Amino acid sequence: MSKKFWDWTKSILIALLIALFIRTFFIEAFKIPSGSMEPTLLPGDYILVNKISYGIKIPFTHEFLWKGKDPKVGDIVVFRYPPDPSVHFIKRCMGVPGDTVQIINRQVYINGKKVYEPYAYFSSPIIYPRNTQIPGITTPYGSRDNWGPVKVPPHEYFMMGDNRDNSYDSRFWGFVPRYDITGEPFIIYFSIYDWKIRFNRIFKIINTNAQDGR
Repeated sequence: MSKKFWDWTKSILIALLIALFIRTFFIEAFKIPSGSMEPTLLPGDYILVNKISYGIKIPFTHEFLWKGKDPKVGDIVVFRYPPDPSVHFIKRCMGVPGDTVQIINRQVYINGKKVYEPYAYFSSPIIYPRNTQIPGITTPYGSRDNWGPVKVPPHEYFMMGDNRDNSYDSRFWGFVPRYDITGEPFIIYFSIYDWKIRFNRIFKIINTNAQDGR
């Protein structure tokens, strides 16, 4: 093996290791696959996620090398989907440990107080009563639009998509453990849908820290 070939191979390996290190601990790219966060994030948006915001974990464990800030109500977060940790979801935090969350006719209440939700979007005129028995609409604690009250367990979080009528979220599968929260999105670096580039969304800053309206 020639010295030139070895130098070339070594440079590639070093670059790959640096990229892997950055992806593991600092910044990772994701594509938005569905409309569950519309209109905040659209299908075909490519985003960058700050992975250090919520701490640095020891790889392949639930332990933190350094624990960053905790999510607040209104924050957009990326997390591992609890039933299948190989899949990442992106939703908005709508309940923190100790909060009692209830949904009454689509309106979220936390600890009995109405939450200010300028980001919430409803695509259907139908409001389902609590006792609705429809697959995909009924949840363990009520219906999509009338849910709870349920207290968020310690070290866990309640997540909802902004597109409330088209989001598979904590209403249906439960809470997100703190160790499954991996980062917060901060910019849309590219956006394309149906082969059309959305130039007005490229380099758009994502407002991840919406006002806590409790």
